[in-house]
Amino acid sequence: MAVVALLALSAAGVQSGQNESTALDGTGIASIQHDHVLQATSGDDFPMSLTLEDGSNVTSVQWVTQVCINSGICYPPETSDMQASEGGLVFTAGHGALPDSAYINWKFVLLDEDGSESHVPEDGFGWKVWSDCWKDNGTWGGSSTECQGEDRGFLPGFVAPLAMASMAMAALMSRRD
Repeated sequence: MAVVALLALSAAGVQSGQNESTALDGTGIASIQHDHVLQATSGDDFPMSLTLEDGSNVTSVQWVTQVCINSGICYPPETSDMQASEGGLVFTAGHGALPDSAYINWKFVLLDEDGSESHVPEDGFGWKVWSDCWKDNGTWGGSSTECQGEDRGFLPGFVAPLAMASMAMAALMSRRD
C-alpha cells in the first residue's frame, strides 16, 4: 500500500500528453534538438542531437532513455553512446519507437577528458516526449487513433504468471503458524 501511495504522490501534478524538459543553464550543454512527438505508430527512429558549449572538455556523451508503453509498464533504462561530429561539439543518436509506446524519458551523462562524469539532470529523467498514440490513466491521446482501443493487458509476457505465483506463495505463507 505504501508503494502505491508513493507512486500516486510522485505522479501528482504531471499532465498526461504534455512534454517535459529541463533547463540547460549551467550544464555545459548549449542546446538539444529532438522531435516533439514520438512516432510510435510508424516505428520511426526518435532522433536526438546535443550541442555542447564552446570550450567544453567533454569527450563523450551517453543518452539514457526509458520507454513507457500504453499498458502502464516502463521498460528498464537503456544507455546509448552518442556519436560525435563537428569537432566534438555535436553528438547524435536515435532510439527506435515501440508500436505501443506512450512516451520516452531521457537524460544525459557527460564524460570529461579527465574521466569525471556529470548527469543532466542530476536525478531522474529531465525530458519526456509523448507518442502520437498514447494511453495514460485510462485516457487516450495523441495525433493518431491507430492504437486506441488495443488492450494488450496490464502485465506483459512472463510477468503475469510470475505475479500470480508470488501472490499464491504469499497466501500460503500467511497460513503458516
